[in-house]
Amino acid sequence: MNKKIFLLASMLLFSVSILLAQHSSHNADEAIYKHILAELQQHSEKPTSELVVIAGKLLMNTPYVAHTLETEPEQVIVNLRELDCTTFAENCLALARTAQTRKPSFKQFKNELQLIRYRGGEINGYPSRLHYFSDWILDNDKKQTAKSVSQSIGNTSFNKTINFMSQHPSSYKPLKNNAVFIEALHKQEQELTNTNLYYIPTEKLETVKHFIKNGDIFGITTNIGGLDITHVGIAVFNGDELYFMHASSKAEKVILSEETLFEYLQNQKTATGIMIARPL
Repeated sequence: MNKKIFLLASMLLFSVSILLAQHSSHNADEAIYKHILAELQQHSEKPTSELVVIAGKLLMNTPYVAHTLETEPEQVIVNLRELDCTTFAENCLALARTAQTRKPSFKQFKNELQLIRYRGGEINGYPSRLHYFSDWILDNDKKQTAKSVSQSIGNTSFNKTINFMSQHPSSYKPLKNNAVFIEALHKQEQELTNTNLYYIPTEKLETVKHFIKNGDIFGITTNIGGLDITHVGIAVFNGDELYFMHASSKAEKVILSEETLFEYLQNQKTATGIMIARPL
């Protein structure tokens, strides 16, 4: 076999292996989807937020894996086998909303993920994904998939210059050497910085926690320069105490917190409070 034929054969085998892996992953994700949806449909009369909690519990112990959405070209990635804090929350909301549709399907679930994950529900390259979670809350409020309730609960302005991604493009593979994407992100950051954002400061949380509901999706605000939110979780009450489910990088899996949310925030040096989106 000459070198040219060998290279062509190697490329073909590689392509086939990729396609087989994708097919296998798709089947695994669909199997997880069907299992969770069967459980959710037994409670479809419950509010979306309660279904979010049920979905979260069914995804408990799923391995934490970062950067599962970084593919080119930009497309909807369904991965229920590996989750980070944001994709955990997105999948729980998408599963809950799918269970409430008249004819739920895996395709419908994928459509719900796209609606939740992208600005206006439309995919137009890497910048169309909602990278900043405060932006995610605002956009999902507009789409009526979740309601921003930070102002009504905390009534505290979140005044901060948000520009981390455009200032650190080398930290994001799709931004490296892509001036068009960097400029698009910069414009989004400027709009976000000029938007009236609200949050619940850590010191206020215990006095207003009774306004928070099971299944509320929250982002932890930060004092890190240029960033709005560093972590995402789902509120879960145990009696009067507020805990949360999250995909934890430390635990390397989806867990229910051992600490209350207030204790967790107090123990995080960079945490300043939370922003909340209520599933609709």
